[in-house]
Amino acid sequence: MEHMLERDFRALDAYVWGALSAATLVLFYLTLRRDVEGPILYNIPSPAEAEPGWKGQVLDDASLKVSGSSLIQCYAPATGEALGRVNPSTAEGIDRCIAKASEAQVQWARTTFSQRRKVLRTMLRFVLENQETIARVACLDSGKTMVDASLGEILVTVEKLRWTLKHGEESLKSERRDTNFLMMYKWNEVMYEPLGVVAACVSWNYPFHNLISPIIASIFAGNAIIVKGSEATAWSSAYFTSIATRALEVCGHSSNLVQSVVCWPNVADHLTSHPGISHITFIGSRPVAHHVCASAARALIPVCVELGGKDPAILLDDLSNSDFKRVASILMRGTFQSAGQNCIGIERVIALPNVHDRLVEYLTPKIRALRPGSILNSPDTPVDVGASISAASFSNLESLIADAVKQGARLLAGGTRYAHPQYPKGHYFTPTFLTNVTRDMKIAQTELFAPVFLLMRAESVSDAIAIANSTIYALGASVYGSKSADLERVVREVHAGMVAVNDFAVTYMVQLPFGGTKGSGYGRFAGKEGLRSLCNAKSVTRDRLGWMGVKTGIPPPMDLPVQDGSKAWKFAMGIVWLGYGDVRGKVRGIKGLIGM
Repeated sequence: MEHMLERDFRALDAYVWGALSAATLVLFYLTLRRDVEGPILYNIPSPAEAEPGWKGQVLDDASLKVSGSSLIQCYAPATGEALGRVNPSTAEGIDRCIAKASEAQVQWARTTFSQRRKVLRTMLRFVLENQETIARVACLDSGKTMVDASLGEILVTVEKLRWTLKHGEESLKSERRDTNFLMMYKWNEVMYEPLGVVAACVSWNYPFHNLISPIIASIFAGNAIIVKGSEATAWSSAYFTSIATRALEVCGHSSNLVQSVVCWPNVADHLTSHPGISHITFIGSRPVAHHVCASAARALIPVCVELGGKDPAILLDDLSNSDFKRVASILMRGTFQSAGQNCIGIERVIALPNVHDRLVEYLTPKIRALRPGSILNSPDTPVDVGASISAASFSNLESLIADAVKQGARLLAGGTRYAHPQYPKGHYFTPTFLTNVTRDMKIAQTELFAPVFLLMRAESVSDAIAIANSTIYALGASVYGSKSADLERVVREVHAGMVAVNDFAVTYMVQLPFGGTKGSGYGRFAGKEGLRSLCNAKSVTRDRLGWMGVKTGIPPPMDLPVQDGSKAWKFAMGIVWLGYGDVRGKVRGIKGLIGM
């Protein structure tokens, strides 16, 4: 007995030591892998204009056009201070960029996911260590506040990097797919291969995130990318692009993989119809999207189109008292973030009767108290809302507001452009609160992209859904309340690509697929779906039992008498019925095989 126990203990001891050895090897491997993928420290000189205390020449005519020249005049929209001039790309320059990117992509496509993660970890470290500089550059070029930059530029970019590092390989690994009875001797696979050189034409409202996000996804999928930033934020594009190109360089890869171009619209057509481009991500307006898609169609280039929206926020009557103030603050953040220049910003607040009047009373003094300004130039002066990118839309905004008031809307705050006493050349619109808005008003159907809070009254949940669905847009939406049945009904019935329940726009914070439907575009970026859209999904079937000689073959002609043809037909159909159908189908199959 003692001998048996001793033997068992020795076996257990061997097992424990074996398990510990295996665990040690795994830990050693993971440690080595972390070292292999560890970030590399690098530096990029920050623009002098982004340094605290910088003062620039205030332009008399703050506009992008330079009279008598093709140069782009860059300036700070919050103050009108000149940031410099950019020489825009030409068609020949775009050709050279695509040629360089194409050559670099051949080698990059052979890299491992581990090598690609190292580049992203290197970028992530730089962003975290230089986030204040990045935010200041974004603020200076777009007019937003530092809070808006922290949320809309830094936080979402860090999450994009983190998600891709954690889930990117898993999303792009080849997948085994099911077979069927007739093809049981085969096994099937879908492979996600790089497309080659892709392009992204992005908007100005988030100059850092909108530019760097498609770079992250494209290079992780094995592609090279030509990223075209807006001419409105041309000044910051070079600095933001260098964050990616320098990370590639220090990790031992070609910086040609990422090319940044800035050009006027008449040259952009050369990029969007270029035969060397395999995919385009477009973020912008509907009118421009029509030109981009028509241009891309000439070369049969697939396009992911994100066109903004008229996002509704629906407030149900059962919103609890404890949640009221929290939700009201979310609505203000969703409306006034980046001076309303947010494609998934809240453009319509649709409130049921019990909560509608409380909102009017609570929000009116708060919106009237909002202070526009430039946080970079007034660090000691509270600033709530930043500048608009330009004043080009102000006349139309004032006209839409005046038309709504004429039709019965109540203007409780703002409604006009704002002449800032310190920054008379800056572009500001007074934070606006408009109530009694109805769905038939033009302002309720037009994407404003401005600091305008529209409040609409709904009589029931059905009415709220109908109002929400009454525009051509369907990008994002949010709903607030307590009763799960009503919340889920809104989720199911509202037209949108993304819905947040009791929150605002957080679907993007967890990298769910981003995009809309109807007039808000098509295709998705972010998440697994976004990564895969930048790949060729190659379907492959292989022999499972080839080693046994089981392969597809064309059978010889059946030398059967005419009267026996029905038996051959029954036999063939028996094979089919065995693989498909219900119980009766199986019976038919067996009968066919035995010749009944």
